[in-house]
Amino acid sequence: MILGALAGLFTSIMNLLGAVPILFLKGSFRRISDLGLGFASGVMLAASFTSLILPGIELGGIMPVLLGMILGAAAISLMDKLIPHMHAIMGIEKGSSRLKAVWLFILAITIHNMPEGLAVGVSMGSGDLTAGLALAIAIGIQNMPEGLSVGLSLISTEKYSRSRAYIISTASGFVELPLAVIGAVAVTVIHQIVPYAMGFAAGAMLFVVNDEIIPELHRLGRERSITYSLIAGLIVMLYLDVLLSA
Repeated sequence: MILGALAGLFTSIMNLLGAVPILFLKGSFRRISDLGLGFASGVMLAASFTSLILPGIELGGIMPVLLGMILGAAAISLMDKLIPHMHAIMGIEKGSSRLKAVWLFILAITIHNMPEGLAVGVSMGSGDLTAGLALAIAIGIQNMPEGLSVGLSLISTEKYSRSRAYIISTASGFVELPLAVIGAVAVTVIHQIVPYAMGFAAGAMLFVVNDEIIPELHRLGRERSITYSLIAGLIVMLYLDVLLSA
């Protein structure tokens, strides 16, 4: 539980640090933040396999992991459908117009960050500290451009000051801390659910990447550069995983 809490705190602080430039830099820096989200997608894709799916299969076999993946993807899909929220690029979803913009953003960011916090906690609680550490570092790294992108998206609406955008962006990242603790406690108390939990976290992250982040980024018309940034994130995560396993 302590390791899960520390890992969740680390990823949240990295989100905080990533948002710092919005307090000082001038201009929208939209392109930089979009490339950062592409990089984050690559990290999440690689981490889903190297730190969750493959270790889960080693612990409990293929079927528990596959069932967990299905449940994880279904849970995030249901949340995405039931909770109206705003996409940074696509705008407000149908049925969302009555909610204040700030809460729309917070809801969207929460949906994105929940699987990450859960994944870190589950990985740490599983007992494979190498995989857990690699995942925590990787998600922490990808949280930096994510935090920046959120802040810039808020500023681009011209309804938020830089300080308000920074506070909201920072607060959104700290949802990962309690979820990391929940994930770590769950797999520690009920060790048999570890493979299911790892599959659940992986399925949730894969759904977020494919359904939320990548479609939004591709609407910008810069698919090639964003694809390169995604591959770069995937390479960094794979290298980090091998480096920490050595």
